[in-house]
Amino acid sequence: MKPSTKEVRVRALANSSQIAFRLEWADGVANDLPGAGRFPDGCAVQLPQKADVNAPDPQMGQTGRPVEITYWRADWQATVNGRDDSIQALYPNATVDHYPFEARSLEKDSDAQRQMARRYAPADAVGNRRGGLRESAVEDLVAEGPGTLSPASASTSRGRGMRTPTGWAVVITRAMPDGLGPRARSQVAFAVWEGSAHESGSRKMRTGWVGLSLRGREAVGSGQ
Repeated sequence: MKPSTKEVRVRALANSSQIAFRLEWADGVANDLPGAGRFPDGCAVQLPQKADVNAPDPQMGQTGRPVEITYWRADWQATVNGRDDSIQALYPNATVDHYPFEARSLEKDSDAQRQMARRYAPADAVGNRRGGLRESAVEDLVAEGPGTLSPASASTSRGRGMRTPTGWAVVITRAMPDGLGPRARSQVAFAVWEGSAHESGSRKMRTGWVGLSLRGREAVGSGQ
């Protein structure tokens, strides 16, 4: 029951159409490799789909009262930063003798070679957005209660994380929640996954709802 992440410090800034959150927390080890037995660092921002003083349940909303979640992961950030998705990049001590799609009989960069390569990248072949190289370090999700988490119809949020002298700093930018404005108060919640503590899925450190309101041109959370 010992907390892995004791505190996350958050700042928020908004304009008429978007809101950005900067999350910063202490983490002495960067866990940014995917794979069996590995647990990447991550964080998430959760908001009610529609701004309301009476927020839905903080545990991923409730039936008929959905929440929107933007999720960032350190391994995705590493690929966006340029790390290859090859076996050699992820497992430096691995040795590969031969891949069928590298056979001399297949013309390099031909359709036949690309089709053969997809057979050995099943996640990519079935359209799994979490597999392979990525253009974004975040994804948008929706939920109406525990066990209902699913990808949003479109992923439009942006995010970038970087190491600090003490841990991680991540900026997540997303569309302004429906109804949030200078006279409409809402709520926001945050979560952090620490790979060194083997955190994944529902195993994480999270906040409850924190009041969110707009003051002039700034979005202000009422706590940490």
